[in-house]
Amino acid sequence: MLTAELTTSQETGKLNIMHLKRYWHKHILKRDAKLAHDGFLDEWQTDVTLLSVLGLGLEPTLKYLYNIGPTFEEFENWILTTSSGLDQKKIDLFNKLQAGENIASAEEPISYEVLTQADLDFWDQNGYIIIRDAVSKDDCDATIEALCNYIGVDRYNPATWYNTHPAQQGIMVQLFQHPALAHNRRSEKIRKAYEELWQRKDIWVNTDRVGFNPPETENFKFTGPYLHWDLKSFNPIPFGLQGILYLSDTAENQGAFTLVPGFQHKIGAWLDTLPAGVDPQKQNLYALGAKPVAANAGDFIIWHHALPHGSSPNTATAPRFVQYINYEPAN
Repeated sequence: MLTAELTTSQETGKLNIMHLKRYWHKHILKRDAKLAHDGFLDEWQTDVTLLSVLGLGLEPTLKYLYNIGPTFEEFENWILTTSSGLDQKKIDLFNKLQAGENIASAEEPISYEVLTQADLDFWDQNGYIIIRDAVSKDDCDATIEALCNYIGVDRYNPATWYNTHPAQQGIMVQLFQHPALAHNRRSEKIRKAYEELWQRKDIWVNTDRVGFNPPETENFKFTGPYLHWDLKSFNPIPFGLQGILYLSDTAENQGAFTLVPGFQHKIGAWLDTLPAGVDPQKQNLYALGAKPVAANAGDFIIWHHALPHGSSPNTATAPRFVQYINYEPAN
């Protein structure tokens, strides 16, 4: 279906970032129906790492490319005005990676400074861990203030919690760029925990959104996301992590993050029990043993991405506020 020669990853523009022009070109071709939408899926991780290097959210980037159809120069200008600031050190490392150079950090020894042996034992058994006090309470409050200001909500006024805003998609809020969010992503404790679980240092932080889940009422009901996986494929399932930061104290009935503990050890056998052609995502995943996870403001939950996970209905009296943060290597 490809009707034009695709730009190579080595071609750059004024930002001198490898793979960027190819990324832009692929999506412009897909937009114009000149390239299949599932074309070059093998480059997905490189694409995701590129956005992490640039500090860009996946959804707003694709929205811009597909809605506007910009020239490459316009795309680079949009990056400069959208990103919280380009990190030249990250760009240089990414370019070395694209040039086939060994950036070596994957081979550096990892010392355990955040996770204890008890934490690691819990992780091995349950597939998730809570990193306590990963972000300060003041930083959490600043992030909640930014979120509330963005969608026109007063944190302490229930009459405002159900206002609608274009940036809201269910309980997700399409806020990606803000100094408070960027500050939390730079938490050394969060990064170190990811390094210790990945057992490597060459990991890249993504730029993701925030979440606002107010209590259910007669007129407002929880719409999800219910238990699911964010896996591209179930066969085989590679090692992978995901994470969520609680910005406010969150009880089990307060829309708490929910998962199925220990399912990373069971998913293979469970998949084998399903009839051929059955979609694993459409099964009753709650019957597998779903558990809501209560935690405090500033606590960070990391989970193995083989665990079914999602949010839950908020039957408490206060909203749930969260920020999604994840680190992963380029390969």
